[in-house]
Amino acid sequence: MDEFSALVQVILIDLLFAGDNAIAVGLVAAGLPLEQRKKVIALGIALAVVLRIIFAVATVQLLKIPGLLLVGGALLLWVCWRLWVDMRRANAHSAESHSAGQKGQNLTFTQALFQILAADVSMSLDNVLAVAGVARDHLLILVFGLLLSVVLMLVAATMIANLLNKHKWIAYVGIIIILFVAVTMIWEGGNEVVQRFFL
Repeated sequence: MDEFSALVQVILIDLLFAGDNAIAVGLVAAGLPLEQRKKVIALGIALAVVLRIIFAVATVQLLKIPGLLLVGGALLLWVCWRLWVDMRRANAHSAESHSAGQKGQNLTFTQALFQILAADVSMSLDNVLAVAGVARDHLLILVFGLLLSVVLMLVAATMIANLLNKHKWIAYVGIIIILFVAVTMIWEGGNEVVQRFFL
C-alpha cells in the first residue's frame, strides 16, 4: 500500500510540474521554423531523459546540497530573460519584413536546443527533488516518475509550440509563469542557504 500511495503521489507531482516544463520548451520551439520544431523538441527531450536519469542516480547526494534550488532558479531566470529578448527580436523582425509567410523567427537550431536544455535542467530540479522525496527507497517508482515527467513534457510541448505560433500573446503569459517559478525557486533556495549557513 505504501508503494501504491507513493506511485499516486509521484503521478500527481509530475502532472503538476509538466505544465511549467512544457511552457518553457514550447516557447523556445515556437521560435523555430516548422520543419525544425519537432526535431529540436525530440532531441531536447532525449537529452532530458539522460539528465533526469543522472539526477535520479544522484538523488541522495542532491538532496544534501544546500542552495540547489537557488542555482536552478538563477539559471531559469536567465532562460526567461533570453526568451524575452528573442521574442522581442522576432516581433521586431516580423514587423519590418511585412511578409505574411515569414514568422520573424531568428533562433538557430543550436541556440534553441541549448535553451531547451538549460530550461529543462533548471526546471527539473524541483521536479526531481519532489519525486525523490515521495519515492524515497522505491527506485522503480522514482525512475517511473522521472520518465513520466519527460513524456508529459514532450506531448504538451508540441501542442503548446503550435498554439504559440497562432496566438503570440500566450508567449507573454508563459514568460510570466516561468518568471514566477524562477523567483519561487530563488526565494526557497535562498532561505535554505540562509538557514543553513547564517542562522
